[in-house]
Amino acid sequence: MILDPIRLSLSVPQAMAMLLLRRPAAIFTTGGYVALPVLLAASALKVPVVMWDGNVVPGRSVRVTARLAGCLAVAFEGTCRTLSQGKRPCFLTGTPIRDPREVTRADARTALGIPARDKLLLIFGGSQAVRRFNSAVAEALPQLVARTRVIHVTGDAGYDEAIAGRDALPAQMRDRYRPERFLEHEMTSALAAADLVVGRAGSSTLAEVAAFGLPMVVVPYPHAAGHQRRNAEEMVRSGAALLIEDEDFDAAALLSAAAILDRRSDHDAMAAADRSLARPGAADAVAELVLAAAERRPYPERSHIEAVSRGVAG
Repeated sequence: MILDPIRLSLSVPQAMAMLLLRRPAAIFTTGGYVALPVLLAASALKVPVVMWDGNVVPGRSVRVTARLAGCLAVAFEGTCRTLSQGKRPCFLTGTPIRDPREVTRADARTALGIPARDKLLLIFGGSQAVRRFNSAVAEALPQLVARTRVIHVTGDAGYDEAIAGRDALPAQMRDRYRPERFLEHEMTSALAAADLVVGRAGSSTLAEVAAFGLPMVVVPYPHAAGHQRRNAEEMVRSGAALLIEDEDFDAAALLSAAAILDRRSDHDAMAAADRSLARPGAADAVAELVLAAAERRPYPERSHIEAVSRGVAG
């Protein structure tokens, strides 16, 4: 995106007027060019700014706007080196997510009708490019449901085809496959009930999977400036995930990946690695930074933010 200096010259005074009217104690931002007018106005008015970023490699616009923040919060440790460069405090908080303690595994399985002894594979491609996921599931479905129960988030475009695929299964197998257009309120239950996740490598997805200690087959979205692949590589490096490139993800790759469910030692090792990455208290950690900025207090010690983000602070 090319920044239009004319629009910027108009939007900064507008942002300044808005800040003078509302008098915020602090500003929280995820950066990007759209935030630039407000952050420039905040800098002139000395309003403290806390910025959060969720990618291993921040985008160019985020790197630009980070210079206007007084404090940074990030999902990956390496991001601090890129954004902070030692010039401003940077805290590893993880990615703010819905509270994983909202539901237990047993309650989630009861709500979703998943028997306690059955394995459950959760497949969702996020908001972008789910067609490849849907095609792989459609082709692999008969073999897949013979091995595991499946909850499959199809999006609107793939839902009717998924229903047709379910109806083509033998009658006794149909309840083992549950296609859904979207999962909103039930996503927490689906994650709590699952044994393996297949999904993209957006920051929120990885954070939620880690919070539930789920092994993951991660298929990075290929058209996100490489952000998702770098995010995925962090998971793979830790031993928590198996990476499959988008162009290689098909029915055969899905069935091969689902075999993790049959390898208990591999599955348990991946789950343990994922739990080691979990930061279920990320939202609380970020909130503490914003409150400190708003109250013009010194930022908390990094050890305290670490404990809060891990959910172990007293």
